[in-house]
Amino acid sequence: MSESWNPPAPQGAFTDPTGDERRSSQRFEVEWAVDCVGEETFLYAEITNVSQLGIFVACQRPFEVGTALTLKFSPDGHTFSLPGRVQWVNRSQGFASSKHPGMGIRFSNLSPEDRERLVEIIHTIAYLRACSN
Repeated sequence: MSESWNPPAPQGAFTDPTGDERRSSQRFEVEWAVDCVGEETFLYAEITNVSQLGIFVACQRPFEVGTALTLKFSPDGHTFSLPGRVQWVNRSQGFASSKHPGMGIRFSNLSPEDRERLVEIIHTIAYLRACSN
């Protein structure tokens, strides 16, 4: 049986030296505009990291955990309109505010085509960042 080789994390990828990271997919820093559309709400914000499973949206007033959203963003000319659900939030409230207010959103029910396009973009980011090291 052959062992799989995992390349070192490229610059800009999130790593967790403590080993406490719960995510099963590598995240990459980005700066992409995003429209988060809920049933009765709309938020224009910024995606600050992306993985094959979801995104982090930086914002001062995140939606509640469990909120279903449609995420509209266009990295590198590829337009996405993807379903997702808020998994966790970092709130910004007075003295207890987070350094990174926003919300973690997990993609849900992606079509095979959308997942393939998203993975292709993420692989391109990883490749370009690995080459720049």
